[in-house]
Amino acid sequence: MNIYIGNLNFRVKEPALQAALEVYGEVTSVRIIRDRETGRSKGFGFVEMPNDEEAMKAIETLNDSEFEGRRMIVKEALHRQ
Repeated sequence: MNIYIGNLNFRVKEPALQAALEVYGEVTSVRIIRDRETGRSKGFGFVEMPNDEEAMKAIETLNDSEFEGRRMIVKEALHRQ
């Protein structure tokens, strides 16, 4: 399952986000979206978890929880059209 993580602190790096989600199960990829020109985080990213049950547990637990000083938005990512 692809998970959208929003409202991230701009200082959060991929390893920290991966560690936060690995508590709930295997994480196969983590990507924080960055501005092309500045390289600065845009404050959101995506995490891929192969087990849907573990992913749903992570979503339920982490949505609206505080991480690095900000309340995260965590939900299933919408598929691109």
